[in-house]
Amino acid sequence: MFSKTCEYAIRAMIFIAQKSKDGSKIGIRDIAKGIDSPEYFIAKILQELGRKGVVQSMKGPTGGFYLDNSARKTSLATIVKAVDGDNIFSGCGLGLKQCSDKHPCPLHHEFTKIRKDITNMLNKTRVGDLQEELDQKLTFLRRD
Repeated sequence: MFSKTCEYAIRAMIFIAQKSKDGSKIGIRDIAKGIDSPEYFIAKILQELGRKGVVQSMKGPTGGFYLDNSARKTSLATIVKAVDGDNIFSGCGLGLKQCSDKHPCPLHHEFTKIRKDITNMLNKTRVGDLQEELDQKLTFLRRD
């Protein structure tokens, strides 16, 4: 459903939320290890998310990535749009450019319903909520 880049971005944001809730900063190496991602790949993703204001970072020996209280309220939709654009929210299920209500593809009507549910879930789900589920051990990002 999401690109690999987007999957890593969402996982990284949840992991950063968990590790920075006490005000700590977390480095790329720890993030990559914590979400089972290639270090260079997650560095590139987080650099882009930082440029777009989705994640905060601080340089220097005590630096790293972190989320402040307002960033914890970031919706998954914001992350998806920052990484993959808005195609998941409006694109054709078959990837056709000319698909519309007037000229639907074979999946159009069913996919419209699914897309609406996905959009609602991504808009209402907040990074901080997912981090709390991790803290309560209701969910996991990585199995050891």
